[in-house]
Amino acid sequence: MNAPETPAAPPAPLVPLVPPAFPLPRIPLSALLGEAGLGLRLLAGPQDAADTPLQGVHASEMADPHPYLLGGELLLTAGVQFPTGPVDLADPARYAARVRYAARVREAGAAALGFGVTPVHDTVPADLVEACERLGLPLIEVPPRTPFTAVARALWGLMARARTRELGRVSEAQRSLAAAAARPDPVPAVLGALAARLDGRAVLFGADGTESAAAGRAVPPETARALAELAGVVRSRPRGPSSASDGGGGGAGPRLAAYALGGGEGGLALGVAAEPGAPGDRTITGLAVVLLSLLTAPYDRAAGTAARDTALVRLLLGAAPADAARTLGPGPWTVVHARGGDGTPFAATALAAALGTSLVDPGNAGVEGPEGPEGAVPAAPAPASASVRLVLPATPVLPQPGWTLGVSAPAEADGLVAADAQAARALRRAEARRVPVQRHVTGGLAALVDQDEAAAYARDLLAPLSPVLAETLRTWLSLHGSWDRTATALGVHRNTVRQRVGRIATLLGGRDLDDPDVRMELWFALGRTP
Repeated sequence: MNAPETPAAPPAPLVPLVPPAFPLPRIPLSALLGEAGLGLRLLAGPQDAADTPLQGVHASEMADPHPYLLGGELLLTAGVQFPTGPVDLADPARYAARVRYAARVREAGAAALGFGVTPVHDTVPADLVEACERLGLPLIEVPPRTPFTAVARALWGLMARARTRELGRVSEAQRSLAAAAARPDPVPAVLGALAARLDGRAVLFGADGTESAAAGRAVPPETARALAELAGVVRSRPRGPSSASDGGGGGAGPRLAAYALGGGEGGLALGVAAEPGAPGDRTITGLAVVLLSLLTAPYDRAAGTAARDTALVRLLLGAAPADAARTLGPGPWTVVHARGGDGTPFAATALAAALGTSLVDPGNAGVEGPEGPEGAVPAAPAPASASVRLVLPATPVLPQPGWTLGVSAPAEADGLVAADAQAARALRRAEARRVPVQRHVTGGLAALVDQDEAAAYARDLLAPLSPVLAETLRTWLSLHGSWDRTATALGVHRNTVRQRVGRIATLLGGRDLDDPDVRMELWFALGRTP
């Protein structure tokens, strides 16, 4: 049954109000119509109605749903606001009401209208069908045994599966770009990988505005000129826009975009010409921008910054540590693993700048995001987070707003692989403890425990013992449970030691002092009490 809702309490919009790492994928109406078990039927709309993209679903019985729609939704209604019974299409008053409703739905940006038959109407009103046909608004019939909830769940399920596929595509593209950046001639390789992923053309413009490298499909001369002009908007302007785009002549032709590399300091820009594609294309391009910014950084002969940047990128993306050690220099260096930001590669670049390094691996920036269970309605998902790796000189690492940091111990260049593992473990501890920065600690297992918490636990555990008993336990454990040696060390009879140890076991709740785990815990506690 399609139960009508009370007009006095309209539901809140179900589409996300906060944009995720990349826009939620749009699902063609044909995919929803093809969902087995729903029984949906297309009644009206333009010839290409089945290709209509859906971005959400919303149910409302309001006479005017306009204030409750954000655009792109499939609006579901049981027609509570419509009069029942046959309607004469020649009746201007009653027909005008349906036309006005359909027109308002279209004005609100709804992608399609779904009408549920029963319990209010036995069939979809003919005048509504005729009005939607005239307005080019796709209209589908929801059969009596299909709840609106089932339609919503099916659409969100399709969107979740499409998003998962897109995340996989973006992850694979990131691996491809990473492998390209580690090749001997990385800049052309990254351009080629980007052009292949976008099925378009990628161009690196030099400081003089000419093409210094390019890859991908050839484009007409007028498109090449337009792309060069767009690159000029972002090139050589450190305080100007970092990116610019053009729909390509009012939507006819490829979409053009240009991105400043390295903040525009070197006058370099990346130009991209590609047909509008999947939502993850922007994330893929953003990663390429970060990699190319590192790979084309200005060379400083005194500091060798360009060589260090390239070597580090190759190191973090899988090259042998010895290759990077020869170029990076002795160090010491610190590896930082970070999670947070807004999920974009540009957030990773900003974090690197705040920590005073250009040596950054953006990791999965722009990909990771919260996912709910399949079929759930994503009301307002939190922004995605990025996982980032950085290398910087061994200087103090301060907390950064919006980020959780795991910091390795200082390491030489040939020890960065071990330091990378240390930073990963430190980040996991920081997230578990909910602290902004966690540094790798040395000194064995005991150093991994919070000292204040350990001391408090030790006081509680050993509270039943008198100072004499505590000292007896300490000596006995230090001598591996030897009665005679403990008696000699304490200057008492061995039977006295036995009596004291038995009393200790009783006061500690009957613990088995022959158990090595118990002995270890007690020894650990004794080391944290006076």
